[in-house]
Amino acid sequence: MRRRAGKGTDRYVQACRVGVVAAMLLSAACARTPLTPAAATPAADARIARVSLGRVSLATISATGPFRLVDDGGRVVAQADSGARIPLSAVRGALQMQERRAARVIAGPVRVVAAARAFAVFDNRRYRGDLLLLPADSMVEVVNRVELEAYLRGVVPREIGVRRANERAAIEAQAVAARSYAVTRLGNRSRAYDLSATTSDQVYGGVDAEYAWSDTAVAATAGLVLTYEGRVVSAPYHSTCGGSTAEATEVWRSRGEPFLQRVSDRIPGSDRYYCDVAPRFRWERSWRADSLTAIVERYVRSYAQVPAGPVGAVRDVAVESRTASGRAAITVIETDRGRFRLQANDVRYVLRTSGGELLNSTYFSPDVTAGPDGKLSRLTIRGTGYGHGVGMCQWGAIGRARAGQDFRTILRTYFPGTSVARAY
Repeated sequence: MRRRAGKGTDRYVQACRVGVVAAMLLSAACARTPLTPAAATPAADARIARVSLGRVSLATISATGPFRLVDDGGRVVAQADSGARIPLSAVRGALQMQERRAARVIAGPVRVVAAARAFAVFDNRRYRGDLLLLPADSMVEVVNRVELEAYLRGVVPREIGVRRANERAAIEAQAVAARSYAVTRLGNRSRAYDLSATTSDQVYGGVDAEYAWSDTAVAATAGLVLTYEGRVVSAPYHSTCGGSTAEATEVWRSRGEPFLQRVSDRIPGSDRYYCDVAPRFRWERSWRADSLTAIVERYVRSYAQVPAGPVGAVRDVAVESRTASGRAAITVIETDRGRFRLQANDVRYVLRTSGGELLNSTYFSPDVTAGPDGKLSRLTIRGTGYGHGVGMCQWGAIGRARAGQDFRTILRTYFPGTSVARAY
């Protein structure tokens, strides 16, 4: 299990998108705006994040102003004006740029550097900093090299949603948690990037995800991270705890951390919870027998020992044991071929929707309906919460902010024993 950040709350406002620019293929010879040569790739910086935007067979690059492509030696290999599009592919470990009359091979990676006050554009999204394009077999790896605070401007609204003024403390808590998570992953020399732009790490949308309130929260907490006994800690978070967060060992196959404890989200003196305003505080999901068997057939082999051949028709789904916070510790799926035991969070990756969406949480109870023949006809799962349940509950943070708690109080609550400190 990779310690990934939570998926975040439902988005209320879709991030705006850059319009598709006119298709043009330009080489250095046909660029109209002269640009000075760039310096070589800067040395690694503790405040610079390298964010993988993904691998594509064809990377079409543009910018909102004049831009240039610079190789590892600092030489400008192409330059173009605003709106021009330069397509690059990878062939036998090298980049290939399509020009008007022929393809041009470029050895090694190239950087896309936009002019001052302009943004590089990839996949119709604008990005601060520069883009690094690397050949990866037959694919092009696209990496955004961006200052950490600018990176957070594109992360925070994607993770906690577009919030209101009375929820500012929750946004600030999210900014500190996201910064802490990122800082613990910077400087990874085993690969070309530190973080991915997806839920594998933190969802990052570049300039088009930025929003005024989250920009303010990032600026207000600039450089602040969460620490435990003097070290910066990875601060996991999730959308909705459902009433109580979980210890790390309840969910992941990893050693426990003293600051990742079970925390009740109950509002003192009431039978309500800070996160009960969340859209998925309570939820229900069901499958017909044939759909359930197909889903289990597709995913269960990655998480349980299954004999060769078909998995078999599902007969029963039951929670064998629960964790201290009430989540499923062991879930057993029984088919006419055997019984398959799923540990903790693994069940979320098996009991998916037909479209592949994970089970909302492990805080659930299954209900099996039998048909006239006595066999399973339908499985209904009723649960609470959304996400892995470890660390900060984002909707709980929103509820606490509405109740007047500040971001430091919110973080101390969800990460007991930690302190907010300045990393730079």
